[in-house]
Amino acid sequence: MSQNNIIRRMKLFTLAGVIAALTMACASQAQFLNEKQGLAMQTALTRGQTDLSCQQLSPTLISREVGLPSQQGTWVQGIYRAEYTISVEGCGKSHTYRMICPDGDIRCYEVGPGGLSDQGLQY
Repeated sequence: MSQNNIIRRMKLFTLAGVIAALTMACASQAQFLNEKQGLAMQTALTRGQTDLSCQQLSPTLISREVGLPSQQGTWVQGIYRAEYTISVEGCGKSHTYRMICPDGDIRCYEVGPGGLSDQGLQY
């Protein structure tokens, strides 16, 4: 086998490894979002029932994404979080909530329009 063939095979295996790693990362992000989505929907629904004085609300998922830590470094490591935008409607009213569900936490939280930075929170 010539040296050119060996180099081509090494490049091919490297490329295949990179593609596999990226695929796994995307799958794990989707899994993380799927795991937290039900809790985020329920939290937005409960909050909406109180805010809108209506028990017959329907939640609708508008968007979802994985939020990266705002701080990362040698000595400091932030927390990954699932972020959702959820609309609730009922009784002739509607409201949209931005929810975050930090990794490792069993709760989800509403954040204001400016996100975490407006509230002085660091995740």
